[in-house]
Amino acid sequence: QAQLVESGGGLVQAGGSLRLSCAASGRTGSAAAMGWFRQAPGKEREFVAAIRRSGSALYNPDSVEGRFTISRDNAKNTVYLQMNSLKPEDTAVYYCAASMNYYNTFRPGDYDYWGQGTQVTVSS
Repeated sequence: QAQLVESGGGLVQAGGSLRLSCAASGRTGSAAAMGWFRQAPGKEREFVAAIRRSGSALYNPDSVEGRFTISRDNAKNTVYLQMNSLKPEDTAVYYCAASMNYYNTFRPGDYDYWGQGTQVTVSS
């Protein structure tokens, strides 16, 4: 059974930080890449970052601007998203996803498994 479980979301003031975690189990533990996406109300799902098992990372420069860092602990099958200098426009539901066949991709359609999402709210 493939499963992704996100945690770490919450309410934070602008300028603050949060670290999201995504625990992978089942088939997702051997995914080619793990990614983070986010979706704000009324907007399309947006790519944030992705990481290969080797640690090589891909970021969306428009949304991250050097403020977010993706990392992973292969021994724990867990991927993290460290978010610093948060802005109100970062408010969204953040989703973890696993791609079984694509190593570094920003396309949602290339991801096979998705978590349930965790809400991040940044107040001004």
